[in-house]
This record gives sequence, C-alpha cells and structure tokens, in this order.
Amino acid sequence: MAKKTPNPIDKHVGSRVRMRRMMLSMSQEKLGDALGLTFQQVQKYEKGTNRIGASRLQQISQILQVPVAFFFEGAPNLAGPYGDGMKEAPSPAYVSDFLATSEGLALTKAFMRIKEAKLRRRIVDLVEEIAGDKD
Repeated sequence: MAKKTPNPIDKHVGSRVRMRRMMLSMSQEKLGDALGLTFQQVQKYEKGTNRIGASRLQQISQILQVPVAFFFEGAPNLAGPYGDGMKEAPSPAYVSDFLATSEGLALTKAFMRIKEAKLRRRIVDLVEEIAGDKD
C-alpha cells in the first residue's frame, strides 16, 4: 500500500506548533503530558502525519499561549484566488521551516539580542556573502 503524504495545511499547522513549543523551551513530552498524549503523538502532529482536530488545536493554543489563528499564519493557500480575484501573498515557507528548527530559533533569539542596528546589518551582509546570495 502506498504511503499517504501529509496535507500541506496539516504540515504547516504542525510546524507552527513545533515552532511555538520550541520558543517556549517546552519538550514534546511536556506538551504531550499537558494534552494527555505521548510525545510520539505530539511528534506526529508536528510532522503533519496526524491531523489536529479543532478541539485539540484549541487546547494546544491555550497551552502554548497563542490564538488558534497563529497556527494558520502563512499557511499555503490551496483554495486559489479570493472572491475579488486577489490572492493573499503567502509567507515564504522557508522562514517558518527555519524557525521551526532548534538552530533557526537559537540564531534568531541571539540575533535579536544584538542592540546595535549597524552591527546586525553587518552580520546579515556577512552571512549573505558567505552564502553567495549578495544582490
């Protein structure tokens, strides 16, 4: 039997759960305990393998101290154009993917602690030069 791939929205919601949990320095086990689940179930939610139901998402939003809408910010627009023919500009998925990693979160937190704007700009320039992405 072919393995079913996770729905892009479920993956996005799961990655936002993971990002917020990591922002709070909360383990999967601790979140699972608060939800009455195993950490393996939390892993499946975060990967989008298992869909999070509405009541469970409400519970997660309370534990992680964010509104339910937080989990859908920047979600892929699968429905197509809106009624007026305008499409919402999607948030680049690579940003949420990056922030959902421990390295991305640590780098972002450290970067935001740098008070001097010129120094932050120089760090961005340096990283762009190293990556070869300087425009």
